[in-house]
Amino acid sequence: MVGGLINIDTITKMKFCANLSFMFTEGKTILERYALAKDAGFKAVESGFPLGHTIEEVRSAKENAGVQQILINLKTGDLSKGELGVTAIPDKQATFREYLRETIDYAKAVGAKKLHIMAGRLENSTEKNWETFENNLRYAAGELKKDNIVGVIEPINQYSVPKYFLSDFNKAVDLITRIDSPHIRLQLDVFHLQHIAGDLTNNIKKLMPYVGHIQIAQVPNRNEPDSAGEVNYEYILQLIKEAGYDDWIGLEYKPLGNTKAGLKWIQNYGYTL
Repeated sequence: MVGGLINIDTITKMKFCANLSFMFTEGKTILERYALAKDAGFKAVESGFPLGHTIEEVRSAKENAGVQQILINLKTGDLSKGELGVTAIPDKQATFREYLRETIDYAKAVGAKKLHIMAGRLENSTEKNWETFENNLRYAAGELKKDNIVGVIEPINQYSVPKYFLSDFNKAVDLITRIDSPHIRLQLDVFHLQHIAGDLTNNIKKLMPYVGHIQIAQVPNRNEPDSAGEVNYEYILQLIKEAGYDDWIGLEYKPLGNTKAGLKWIQNYGYTL
């Protein structure tokens, strides 16, 4: 689309999955949001870890809605305390393994083949944290291989989540390269990439060989891709397609109003659900 016009033939097969932790908050719980996503036309969803809901409850909600689950986040810990994972915390390695096993069980129950391994928040990062993070990812790679699940790590910007441990795409790629496993890949959220590094055209092309999952939202307010902001998503989505990515794209954004009404951008951009 560099010349300005979208080639519809090349992009109509773009696949979008609704993030149930951000979208369809018209439903109070993730369980209700499965059905709302289906009603809006989605064939697939992703979500954070469904804290407070049993495996059977989640599986039933997903199956009743008749949607595919693409990704689930690793259990985070106590959200009321701001915990967003323990993967980089040295004295929490046993907890990490417990969370990983529990999340794998949920992923298998809903058929998710991607698992977002959240790093955690830290006041100060040391080499010991990086060593712990890498060791836990190596362990996760072995466990995920058993069930043919891909673990993804995501750099998160410091404006949205202050003190999040992993906020550097170069460090994430270095880890992925060293671990050298098809079961540890990069989660590329364009929202975070713009905040952290910018230069989207070149960075998306550079990072694509390491990508296991992509998410999008407008910058800086994390709303619909066609809302006012810094990113031209007509261009970016075409760029992603031309870079060879043909997997699901997660819509991890906060709707400005009613979620379903806000989906008009998909058709306006020439896509279908």
